[in-house]
Amino acid sequence: MMQSFFGLLRKIIQTGIGKTRLLMATLGLAIAMLLLLLAIQAHTDFDQLLHSQQNQNESADFLVINKKITNAMMGQPTKSEFSPEEIADIKKQSFTDAFGYITSNQFKVTAAAPGELHFYTDMFFESVPDAFIDVKNEDWKWNTGDNTIPIILPNDFLNLYNFGFALSQDLPQISQETVKALPMKITISKGLITQEFTGRIVGFSDRISSFLVPGNFMEWANQKFGNGEIAAPSRVIIKTKDPSNPILVQYLDDKGYTTNQDKIKYSKTKMIVQTIVSVIGFFGVILLLFALLVFSMFIQLVIASCKREIQLLVTLGTAPRQLRRYLMRQFIPLYIVTGIAALLVLAGLQWWASGILATHNMFVAPMLSVFTFGAAILVVLLVYIVNLLNVRKYVGEIS
Repeated sequence: MMQSFFGLLRKIIQTGIGKTRLLMATLGLAIAMLLLLLAIQAHTDFDQLLHSQQNQNESADFLVINKKITNAMMGQPTKSEFSPEEIADIKKQSFTDAFGYITSNQFKVTAAAPGELHFYTDMFFESVPDAFIDVKNEDWKWNTGDNTIPIILPNDFLNLYNFGFALSQDLPQISQETVKALPMKITISKGLITQEFTGRIVGFSDRISSFLVPGNFMEWANQKFGNGEIAAPSRVIIKTKDPSNPILVQYLDDKGYTTNQDKIKYSKTKMIVQTIVSVIGFFGVILLLFALLVFSMFIQLVIASCKREIQLLVTLGTAPRQLRRYLMRQFIPLYIVTGIAALLVLAGLQWWASGILATHNMFVAPMLSVFTFGAAILVVLLVYIVNLLNVRKYVGEIS
């Protein structure tokens, strides 16, 4: 007889208003799970696009920072210098992985090219720690007494000469190999003290737009030709994992600092993407709550519809715990099937998206992340627990 009553309960669950409510709850749960898992997977993919080795651009990890020059600062060079407190504050920021000083010359520098180039210019020198230089060359060294100074030029400087100055002055354009082979006459002076050196170009930097010399040469030259004092830096360099980090960009703006804007131009894009991901996740949570509410209403209606049958089964000796297990067995397959369906749909989207991105030299894993699988399991467990509590509550009220 009990089997017939359980059969009656099943029919009530699967027909009439119960079937409609069940379909609504299942559909709502499926959409909610898909949106939640999509937000989690999108966050993982976005993190891979920014930080994975396949997508990483080494030159974008280094930022040269200086203060914005305003009208109020003109004629007051000390205001463009970083104080020890400001330097300490930059060092302690979460986005700063490494920090270095950029040391400027305290003397006059002129450079002249040999032969028919007829090139002569005033210039300046700077030095940075070797760890921040993107040019690796065995000739990048200087010892006291050496008359040859190794120099690293910015690539932009050579481009300006070749496509600007040389063309306008009817001078020959020169290649990087030729520049490296040509010795330059470097004259360093401070007042009446003058000394000539031979400058050798050992490389071209895409990272730092400056005329770089070894740090020990700069220290020696500033001692001999400068005022002998260590000047406060007006430019510093940092290494950071993500130049477009909105926290970094906001920090620079709040402090009145500036850097190469091309390297941080993706900050707004990143904020927009993060906002979209957050909105998707938010709607997923809202839909999940509605799905849980509909499931709760559905369970209440089903149990109310089966009130007489449940009371009769209890009278005949059926334990409430047995009834609860039976009712939950009607719903558990729905949770599992819904979770698997959401994962399958998302896996298809992930595989498709990874293929599209790969054609643009952007790489994400074609498989779903472990966080996405973990979130799906947690959502199914949450739905199970909520509905189990509802079944216990309503069956307990009737029995």
